[in-house]
Amino acid sequence: MADQPSPIDLQKHLKGVDYPAGKDALVEAAKDNGAPQDVLEQLGTIADREYEGPSGVVEEFSKG
Repeated sequence: MADQPSPIDLQKHLKGVDYPAGKDALVEAAKDNGAPQDVLEQLGTIADREYEGPSGVVEEFSKG
């Protein structure tokens, strides 16, 4: 798998998300924002739960 995106890049791909948001909403937002396939794949591996804000998503990425 490719390197993880930086927190700044990740947030760029999640622009416009209304939090709290679930995994599916995050993946859809990333698609809508033109995220590359490797980012979409990595988002597909995060825990399927509600994220309260961008920092929670970044934290989940840092676990992997």
